[in-house]
Formats: sequence, C-alpha cells, structure tokens
Amino acid sequence: MSDQTGDEVVDLSQRDPEYVAKLLPLLRLATKWWFRSDVRDIDRIPDGGALVVSNHSGGLMAMDVPVIAVAFFDHFGEERPLYVLAHDMLFTGSAEPVFSRAGFLKATRANANAVLQSGGVTIVFPGGDYDTFRPFTKNNTIDFAGRTGYVRTALANDVPLVPVVSIGGQEAQLHLARGEQLAKLLQLERLLRTRYMPVTFGFPFGLTFAFPPNLPLPTKIVTQVLEPIDIRAEFGDDPDIAEVDAEVRRRMQAVLDDLARARRFPVLG
Repeated sequence: MSDQTGDEVVDLSQRDPEYVAKLLPLLRLATKWWFRSDVRDIDRIPDGGALVVSNHSGGLMAMDVPVIAVAFFDHFGEERPLYVLAHDMLFTGSAEPVFSRAGFLKATRANANAVLQSGGVTIVFPGGDYDTFRPFTKNNTIDFAGRTGYVRTALANDVPLVPVVSIGGQEAQLHLARGEQLAKLLQLERLLRTRYMPVTFGFPFGLTFAFPPNLPLPTKIVTQVLEPIDIRAEFGDDPDIAEVDAEVRRRMQAVLDDLARARRFPVLG
C-alpha cells in the first residue's frame, strides 16, 4: 500500500450503488457458474468500518474481488459501501471511471483512511502482484512479501481486521514463475509499477509471458471469512506490528491448510 496522500485521494462519492447493482448479475454469473464460488461466513464482517485483508490469487484475471463482492452485496445489499484498494494499472485511460464507479480506489494509505473513517468496508491484498503471480508450488501459501501496512492502517483508524482466505483461484492456469528478471530487463517497474512479468501455461495460448492472457479454467473457488480481530483488545494499546502481522498470517495459513486438505482435486474442487 502506497503512502501517497493529498491529490491521490479519490472522491468516495464516485462509487455508484446503482451502477454496482447493474454489474452484479454479470459478476454473479461468472463467480457462481464458471467458478462455482462458495463464500462462507460473510456475516462475520461487522457493522461500520472494517479492513478486510485477503490473499490474492489468479494472476492477471484474479477473481478474489468479484467473489467477495457478490457475497458481500448479496448479504448486506448494494447500498453498504464496499471499496477495493487496487493497483494503479486499473486507473489508466477509459478504465478509470468504470472502476471508480464500482468502488475501486488506488491503493494508497490516504484512500484507505478515507474509506474507514467514513464507516465503509475496504478490501486490501497486502501481497499484491507478488502474491497473485506466485508459482504453483506455493499455491497454498500465505505470503504478503513482508508488507505490514495493513496493520498500521487498521490501528490508525481503530477498525477491526477481517482476514479472508480463498483457495482455487491460483489453479485457473499454471503459474510457473513471477518473471522478476524479465520484468527488470523490460523496465516494467518504471513503466507499469510492477516488478513481475509472470510466466504461465494455460488455454488457448499455452506458454505465455503475461500476454496474451490465457482464459481462466473453471476452477472452484472456496472463500472463508475468519473472525474479526480487534488488534488493541488482543495485542494491547501499543502492539508490535510484526507480531500482529505474523499472527494474522498464522491464522490465515491454518485455514488455508484446512481448505487444502478438504480439496479433493485441482480445478474440480
């Protein structure tokens, strides 16, 4: 999550509940029919401001947000504000107004603070592209690449953390490597603010280097919402950020391990 402030803050009123309602049938079709999504205990998200922290899966076509959003709006209704902190690449050209109306914001701390102080719910993926491009050998690993800003954000706004764990999304295609060296050679960090050019194998293009993107396989995605964490109640008034992060990831990994043991077959679920 970037520390950018000032002009980077997006007007929260750009989120349009009526527009979200129009998107839901299409999102529901994709998540429920193609990915057979199963979201458990969405009602654990408490009233008021809350910071949902999740692992991130699926590469360029990560479905975590649609899966969580459909379950969230089906349970709470489209009027309850839900925002997603996302990569800058989603806010280029004609895509910016589309994503802004749907509740997407650039992943800056200022934007997260604005949402949480307004009493809204926001989703953050601390692992970002590092997580979603992880190789298949680490499919069932919680790894935020050492990023702990989400803990500080929850503390600064005195809101609960709600861990969410998903399995299956990384099986939409075979991720072989993150492609750090290739991305460095092509200077993608300067051009696109990413250090990765993932090497994947899928249908219909076979082996690709991010582009052209393969179509996602109809992998079953199961998502579990964990109990909210009141950081100060559990860790004291001046908690150790690293300790909180380690415990959040430990709880998430335990749930992911359980989901992995219950998963009988790749893709099929």
